[in-house]
Amino acid sequence: MAVPSIGDTFANPEFLWLLLLVPAAGIFWWRRKERMVTSIRFSTIGNFQTVPQTLRERIRHAPLALRLAMTAVLIIALARPQSVSSTESVSTEGIDIVLVLDISGSMLAEDFTPNRLVAAKQVAEDFIAGRSNDRIGLVIFSAESFTQCPLTTDYPVLIKLLHEVKNGMIADGTAIGLALANAVNRVKDSKAKSKVIILLTDGVNNRGEIDPLTAAKIAATFGIRTYTVGVGARGTAPYPVQTPFGVRRQMVPVDLDEKTLETVASMTGGKYFRATDNAKLASIYREIDKLERTKIEVTAYRKTTDLFPGWLTLGMILLGLELILAHFVIRKAP
Repeated sequence: MAVPSIGDTFANPEFLWLLLLVPAAGIFWWRRKERMVTSIRFSTIGNFQTVPQTLRERIRHAPLALRLAMTAVLIIALARPQSVSSTESVSTEGIDIVLVLDISGSMLAEDFTPNRLVAAKQVAEDFIAGRSNDRIGLVIFSAESFTQCPLTTDYPVLIKLLHEVKNGMIADGTAIGLALANAVNRVKDSKAKSKVIILLTDGVNNRGEIDPLTAAKIAATFGIRTYTVGVGARGTAPYPVQTPFGVRRQMVPVDLDEKTLETVASMTGGKYFRATDNAKLASIYREIDKLERTKIEVTAYRKTTDLFPGWLTLGMILLGLELILAHFVIRKAP
């Protein structure tokens, strides 16, 4: 008979401490047997040394070994070894998110460290890294708008494309409505239960064929929630200007159309945020991250199977072998 499986766990593991008694009992029985041996004096034992050992002599310690093994096996059976099988059913409901990033010249203002554009890219990267099971895309804009990365779950590729974003990739200006419409076009046919746009800008819509409110109506029609983020210190902000004497910082007024951004967010069921520094911008993305968490439902099944019957059977077999050896094979003299 093969040794039964020890299993994955024990229902009563406290009984395993009794295994420490097995070697102690073995030592006790061995010493007790040694004390019971009697001796007979002979003038010489030379004649006995050539006599081969019989089978009974060779297995004379087998009953004791079987008894100790049986005791250990029954202790294991008492601890009730069990095998555990579990299955886990995970149902995820992904969210499609399009990040819309303003890369116009005003995003180089240095009221953020080192400037608005770099700070926006850093918090966007952290936002992407913190997501899972969601498709995320990237749209950039200034006077025009184009898709830097379509919806994807390949976050390393998306982050690489985000790193490549810089001012000057397209003509300067601020086409907020066109960028929003472009983002809507990317996500409108999605089968996801939740579709989200996060639009970040620091200016006023002054370019493009579509105004922001018209684009917001389209987003609302397709059930696309839009969070708008306005960036820029209040009042004025330092802006790098090239002069004959090198780059100089000049204080320029912050021109941000908060009313339009608030209306766009309200029309689509989203929310407007104002960021005036790096810390505030990071906290805004963390708040949006909490608002738009992927829903995950997990149902776990756990099944245990007792293995002690096999160990109990093995113990009974060892007991039977010990009795056979002790009473029929290795008979004791009366």
